[in-house]
Amino acid sequence: MKKLHALWRGELPLADAFWTWAILGGLLVNVTTTALFLAMITLDRPWAALVLGYVCSIPYSVAAVVGVWRSASRHQGSDSHADLARAATLLLMAVLSLT
Repeated sequence: MKKLHALWRGELPLADAFWTWAILGGLLVNVTTTALFLAMITLDRPWAALVLGYVCSIPYSVAAVVGVWRSASRHQGSDSHADLARAATLLLMAVLSLT
């Protein structure tokens, strides 16, 4: 929980926020919630599918985007790396959350 709080505050290094939390974590959360969504649809449980598919994944996606954005603002390296991390995270989370 401390790491998630540090992510939200932008206290993690940009590489950790981006690769661990946005890319790896985002894929794991969204693949899991998509599988649960499909399972609930096949069981004819549309409300449960909605909750598991979107209500569970969107808060994580928001936290990842905010965390990467804030970590990028503290990044000591290249501004282009920070901007690319922001753009890639925003695009990835939008695509994963909408599919």
